[in-house]
Amino acid sequence: MGKDRRFRIAHSEALIGVVLALINFLWWYGFAYGLGNKSPDEYSYILGFPAWFFWSCIIGFIVMVILVIVVVKFLLTDVPLDDEGREEQSE
Repeated sequence: MGKDRRFRIAHSEALIGVVLALINFLWWYGFAYGLGNKSPDEYSYILGFPAWFFWSCIIGFIVMVILVIVVVKFLLTDVPLDDEGREEQSE
């Protein structure tokens, strides 16, 4: 199991997924609690939303969608999951 290259690829891609989740959480937490920790009377608004919500939820979603598209397009690889694909790769 440890010698199969598919497991190495799966572990590295799982790590990439964890990094993306951490980036998403840090983005959300930073803007939500960084801009949203004052009184609601002092909030600034963007397109009718409080600035903390706009940056953490709306723009954060767009940034994460773009990041996931880039990761899927350039970092993740197509790996056959059946044993037949493994035999073809070793030839």
